[in-house]
Amino acid sequence: MIETSDKVGPKQTGRGAARRSELFESLVALLTQEGFAHLTLDDLAARLHCSKRTLYGLAGSKEQLVRAVVVHFFRHATVRVEAALAAETGTADRLAAYLRAVAAELAPLSPRFFEDVAGFEPAAEVYSRNTRAAAHRVEQLIEEGVAAGEFRDVHIAFAADVIASVMVRIQQRQVAAATGLADAEAYAHLAELLLHGLSRGEVAAR
Repeated sequence: MIETSDKVGPKQTGRGAARRSELFESLVALLTQEGFAHLTLDDLAARLHCSKRTLYGLAGSKEQLVRAVVVHFFRHATVRVEAALAAETGTADRLAAYLRAVAAELAPLSPRFFEDVAGFEPAAEVYSRNTRAAAHRVEQLIEEGVAAGEFRDVHIAFAADVIASVMVRIQQRQVAAATGLADAEAYAHLAELLLHGLSRGEVAAR
């Protein structure tokens, strides 16, 4: 995951800033729990108890609102994932913490949200970008572990390519279709497989 630099979400200055921020957080909660493909702007306004004009104050269209929500989610998820990573010291523990934190961030999201993201290119692109960034982060952690002697001397580029491929399959809903696993569950299983495969002996992850 990576914190994107997109300028999205409510403006944080001026009159009504607190209300716009509260409304946007409610929008994030609604869409991540129920999806968005089936909801119109009228539906969103009714569910959020506001006017369509108020929603247009957040973004110029439903499509822009959806993309803003997805960017907002990954931006804040990245902060929390990196905090979980920073709290660990050993490389195996850091790698485990990273992948499990990713799983924990994805766990509350509804299957319908993931399906809708996959079917809406601007949102799918955001998810894909963050998936690529996460795969790169995992590659860095493997390199650190090999250099420190905590991981076996694996072919790092190959390991990273395999992991990236699995992450992309998760993001593209292929793992869900093949196994029935939710994205968060798939990341948790990936963490276990990865740590067992890299460990020199007993897995260090807690």
